[in-house]
Amino acid sequence: MLVKILGSAAGGGFPQWNCGCVNCHGVRDRSFKGSFRTQAQLAWSAAPSRWSLLNASPDLRVQIEATPDLWPPNGTRNSPIHDVILASAEVDQVLGLLLLREFHSFRAYATRSVRKILTEDNSLFGVLARFPGQVCWQDIPLDRPFCAGGARLEVLPLRGSFPGFVRAPRLAELNAADAVIGLLISPELGASSSGRTLAFLPGVSCIPDALLERLQSCDVLLFDGTFWSDDEPLQIPGVTRTARQMGHVPLSGPGGSLECFAALQRPRKIFIHINHTNPILDEESMEHRMVREAGWEVAGDGMEMTL
Repeated sequence: MLVKILGSAAGGGFPQWNCGCVNCHGVRDRSFKGSFRTQAQLAWSAAPSRWSLLNASPDLRVQIEATPDLWPPNGTRNSPIHDVILASAEVDQVLGLLLLREFHSFRAYATRSVRKILTEDNSLFGVLARFPGQVCWQDIPLDRPFCAGGARLEVLPLRGSFPGFVRAPRLAELNAADAVIGLLISPELGASSSGRTLAFLPGVSCIPDALLERLQSCDVLLFDGTFWSDDEPLQIPGVTRTARQMGHVPLSGPGGSLECFAALQRPRKIFIHINHTNPILDEESMEHRMVREAGWEVAGDGMEMTL
């Protein structure tokens, strides 16, 4: 099963459109060693010409055009994208669904609460129901594995919250466990299955021992690389919450991901969902060097791996 990282940045991408910070300015004028990045997006294929998306980034159209495997066959009006799996209702993870509205049928997987938020509370998503069978919604079970796009997926419950745009009456009736999920992804069981597993956790507020234990047997770990330090977001005008308060474990400091995962040896460890303020985006920075020396990679758009 082939996995592609179509986008590796946090919300807003890198550089962010309205930001002239050191990082954003540096990558624009090529004054530091770093790469442009679109907003976090994964795709995988377990069969020829059939692709699944993990989330639906606002940058999805650009990412599709940058990935020939996702282009329609010559002379057709079709797409190899058959499934979209949503890990939350955050705008950065669902807005791309609206870019798939041009009379193309596909399956969308989401927890029951996320499905209700999108299909019952927001009339804009009605563009995905303009003809029978345009989008077939499937609820993601929290208590057992499920299959989609030739992969076996298992939910990793995370301590997260629903987006701020969800109204209070709706929040009162939703299952809090549905808000944010991580996923374990492996080829569907069969004679050709490799048994390899990828963990996708781009937004994690804490790292309990139970999570560490589950990740011990993974082969690839794509983990929350949003912020370097807990107080990093406070440097952004208008932001009043720390990284942890925003639902992201920082990389550095006591209890940070570099410390917590220091003994995790088996997986290939990759930071993804990297905010434009994070100093690891500068490949010549001390922070980038510390990440690499700790055995981690920094995700970039276009990276590929095989399960």
